[in-house]
Amino acid sequence: MLDRNAIVKDALIRALQSGELPHSPVQVSLAQAGMTAEQLVDLFETQVMSRHLDLQSRLMQKQGQSFYTIGSAGHEGNAACAAALRMDDMAFLHYRSGAFAIQRSKQKPGSTPLYDMLLSFAASAEDPISGGRHKVIGSKDLYIPPQTSTIASHLPKAAGAAYSIALAAKLGVEAQLKKDSIVVCSFGDASANHSTAQGAINAAAWTAYQSIPMPVLFICEDNGIGISTSTPTGWIQANFANRAGLAYRYCDGLNLLDTYRAVSEAAHYVRTRRMPLFLHMKVVRLLGHAGSDSEFAYRKLESIEAAERQDPLHYSARLLLDNGIMDADEIIRLYQDVEQRVAHIAQVAASRPRLQTAEQIIASVVPPKKELTNRLLDEDKRDALFAHEKHNLGKPQHLAKLINWALMDLMAQHQEIVMCGEDIGRKGGVYNVTAKLSEKFGTPRVINTLLDEQSILGLAIGMAHNGLLPIPEIQFLAYVHNAEDQIRGEAATLPFFSKGQYTNPMVIRIAGLAYQKGFGGHFHNDNSFTVFRDIPGLILACPSNGADAVSMLRECVRLAREEQRLVVFLEPIALYMKKDLHEDGDNLWSFEYLPPAQNQPVALGELGVYGEGKDLCILTYGNGYYLSRQAEKQLKEQGINCKVLDLRWLAPLNEAGIAEQTAGYDKVLIVDECRYSGSVSEALVTIVTEARQAQGQPVPQIRRITAEDSFIPLGSASYAVLPDKEEIVEAALTLVRGDQQAVREAS
Repeated sequence: MLDRNAIVKDALIRALQSGELPHSPVQVSLAQAGMTAEQLVDLFETQVMSRHLDLQSRLMQKQGQSFYTIGSAGHEGNAACAAALRMDDMAFLHYRSGAFAIQRSKQKPGSTPLYDMLLSFAASAEDPISGGRHKVIGSKDLYIPPQTSTIASHLPKAAGAAYSIALAAKLGVEAQLKKDSIVVCSFGDASANHSTAQGAINAAAWTAYQSIPMPVLFICEDNGIGISTSTPTGWIQANFANRAGLAYRYCDGLNLLDTYRAVSEAAHYVRTRRMPLFLHMKVVRLLGHAGSDSEFAYRKLESIEAAERQDPLHYSARLLLDNGIMDADEIIRLYQDVEQRVAHIAQVAASRPRLQTAEQIIASVVPPKKELTNRLLDEDKRDALFAHEKHNLGKPQHLAKLINWALMDLMAQHQEIVMCGEDIGRKGGVYNVTAKLSEKFGTPRVINTLLDEQSILGLAIGMAHNGLLPIPEIQFLAYVHNAEDQIRGEAATLPFFSKGQYTNPMVIRIAGLAYQKGFGGHFHNDNSFTVFRDIPGLILACPSNGADAVSMLRECVRLAREEQRLVVFLEPIALYMKKDLHEDGDNLWSFEYLPPAQNQPVALGELGVYGEGKDLCILTYGNGYYLSRQAEKQLKEQGINCKVLDLRWLAPLNEAGIAEQTAGYDKVLIVDECRYSGSVSEALVTIVTEARQAQGQPVPQIRRITAEDSFIPLGSASYAVLPDKEEIVEAALTLVRGDQQAVREAS
């Protein structure tokens, strides 16, 4: 089989020696492009550097020195994009943007782009952006957040970052981006079809259509093929050229002068009008999708050769010759000099140390802490803020009201907090939890979004990039699955792939879990949060009552502000309005609101402990804690004394605390409203069992009560698949009173 790497590498020299270089169909002069001869040489050098990096990475792969070879060959025209933009225009880049990153690095004296990128290819621990965790394009100094092999998942946060620029300035928040900065986001033509891309571009246009600033430049690098699937001719233009709220431009990405001119004009449009623009950039894809991709399996040789004749380096060489800037020998010499330089640097990079231990690898899962002061609001201002509630403040309240008040205090304390979500404005959300917040803090800080969870979370991630502290709301737990990759693939991975240089601090509020009356069915009664427990570094909080909710929400905001953590705050819908515990009017599930100055902290991992009974220890959370407290009373009346533990924090679990609190108990009951398979109860069984084994002590009798492996149906049928108080009482009696056969069968 022909070695396309070698053919592509030698093709430029052959073309220069034979004089068979292509002419661009677009005729743009240096003057028309606004470029000097020196700049054109510089851009060509960048293209050559990027090309030899791609070729070298494939050699390194064959030698076992490189592990990820999706390259930029054919897309090197994006060097002109970088040259036409400012270094402080944050760039969320396509994975074929090697030339962009090299060109931008030239704007920062002392940069070593070849060495840095080869360290990344070699997965060296000295890679300055990811520390050897992945081959990514990124740099904190160059305003390029790192991306992994994404399929358009970076577009929502690009739109969010663009939206945040005017917002941060309006709020007076210390931001990462200047007031006149823009955001650039590049992606491929195949990725443009992804729902994430469509949603993000729609959200940007929807926002701009309402005359809200949205300075984002979308650059679609159209090479006409997504791995093996061709993009229909004319599809990108037909899809994006006539959208409301979105300007459209086209340029020939094989022509440096046309690309530089088009991007300069596009950037000026976006910067001055603060409106989004879609730049459709023609490119080609050379050398297959990646080093492991054999194009011959799905493309004919004639098609491959036709693409190689469109090599952007050949077009650039023609520009240099036609403008009398360099002759053929000078171009060949530059090309060969860069090849030798890249090969030499690659040898050094390949010899540098790699990550060796699990401790080294996971060191950046949790981001670094920041030193911040915790501000308290002046009492007179607090009195004015809560004037509409002055008759209720001293009275015990239910969960929903207490969360509302906690949010009000937090937003007053921290000007950088911005909330966003569906219907959270004047409507106050489905359950009135965000009532009055829009009235008190204004629409800039309480954003009613369009109905798209990907865009909501992308908005939050982008705002976090620019110094704001987002509290996005997902209306129902089941809705998060429409956008869970924004949490897992974007927000959670960012510190990991940037050695903690980039973070996504935020508190995602989600109404969820089951037992809800009136609003039935799976989408409003989702009892599975397993997706969150599978995300490294994510914190999952779940209060069971209003008093805990206030303290835990304050701790969640502290964790986000000071420790830059990604937090999910899961609010049990069925407990929002619950006031009573055992009987109507007992008011035992209503709690007094403590202002920030009197806050009783609930630290990350801190367990809630009720009772000191030695007969049985019940481990639970959320609705399960509420039901277990009801069951505890009935059991006590039957002579069984229990201790009930409220986990509160479901990820990470406080393993040491759980082991300590269950020590000495030979009977443990786990009440888990999540499903039998994949629930937190499985982890709890493991924790208790392994702790006893490690201490050389007998493993206690453990019984699990869980929901069925089922979705939640409508109406009263929902309770048939969920744990209830009677089941808890029965299981406790079975455990404590020694019906061993029943215990064995239940286990």
